[in-house]
Amino acid sequence: MSDEIAKDLPPAAQRALAEAAERRRKAEAEAKPAPKEYGGRDGPEPVRYGDWEKKGIAIDF
Repeated sequence: MSDEIAKDLPPAAQRALAEAAERRRKAEAEAKPAPKEYGGRDGPEPVRYGDWEKKGIAIDF
């Protein structure tokens, strides 16, 4: 959010934005890389596209 827009907000909103930014910085600093998956599925992530398909059979959860 730009500083010009943030100055127009009430003090409580400015504090909330500052706290959220601090939480994001802390979470990024503590983030661990995901472990490598062995024997996983090829292609696009099935959860992202809403269905799962294996050997021509689509299964919706």
